[in-house]
Amino acid sequence: MILITGAAGYIGSHTAINFLNNGYDVVAFDNLSTGHIEIINELKHIGNIDFTQGDLCNKDDIEKVFEKYDIDAVVHFAAFSLVEESVKNPSKYYRNNVLGTINLLDSMVKHGVKKFVFSSTCATYGEPQYVPIDEKHPQKPINPYGNSKLCIEMILKDYDKAHGLKSICLRYFNVSGCDELCRVGEWHDNETHLIPNVLKSAIENNKEFKLYGNDYDTPDGTCIRDYVNVEDLAEAHRLAYIHIKENDKSDVFNIGSEHGNSVKEVFEACENVLNKNIKIKIVERREGDPSTLYADSSKAKKLLKWAPKKSLKDSIRTAYAWELKLEEFKKGQ
Repeated sequence: MILITGAAGYIGSHTAINFLNNGYDVVAFDNLSTGHIEIINELKHIGNIDFTQGDLCNKDDIEKVFEKYDIDAVVHFAAFSLVEESVKNPSKYYRNNVLGTINLLDSMVKHGVKKFVFSSTCATYGEPQYVPIDEKHPQKPINPYGNSKLCIEMILKDYDKAHGLKSICLRYFNVSGCDELCRVGEWHDNETHLIPNVLKSAIENNKEFKLYGNDYDTPDGTCIRDYVNVEDLAEAHRLAYIHIKENDKSDVFNIGSEHGNSVKEVFEACENVLNKNIKIKIVERREGDPSTLYADSSKAKKLLKWAPKKSLKDSIRTAYAWELKLEEFKKGQ
């Protein structure tokens, strides 16, 4: 069985669907602090998945999972991931993200589970020294969220040396879109991601959209990011698992579209997909946001046989369909 932590969340749920669609049995583990039980219930209609509610910061919670199930590999998403919050409350991020992962790894070692796919981030790179960013780029995070993920990458190297625990770290860039069938999608109580916030502004009687900063060192003054579709990203996690299984070695891969879009360009693409003008208000930039990030994913293409298949327009289209369905979905209809 494949253990997926954070399976009730955005990326975790899409990755669960990918594994289920490819015939795997899945154990979902989530504390539901930011994930939703409705997502888990939806996953149960797709394939063989068991759910355990628990917290990685409680060693007994995760230990019970390894005692109950025959786990072959772990795909680890469970983490706090808000950059701005991490700057204001670093303790929350180090306790949950780092200590929780150590508890998980210790249970794996105890039960002889040695395959681990880790949800890392491009935030470990910090301000880019060059673009596109490859895996050899220096890692100098500029916020506690990125630091917490880099800490885990370093810990994984040590667990490989000490225990033979093999891991693949996927450093991915900005994730967007949702399941084509609209079964799951991006559902955050405190939404910070660009595309869903633009779409929410359009849906909610053309509510004014806040653009965080137009004074970055970029051609149009707004941040440039690499937007990778969540279904493409989910596929990368399954391919990473297969790679560990076949090669028995640790590695790290960037996962991105290899194309940078500015916030303004994404905003305009949303207007085109919706065929609607959206009001905009420029506010101060958020603390801890680098100006430009986009990936060189050639290593993943070569070794994982992975490639992005969906466009930014696909991501916006599916995200819009999900936003329209979300209120209905919350009610369990």
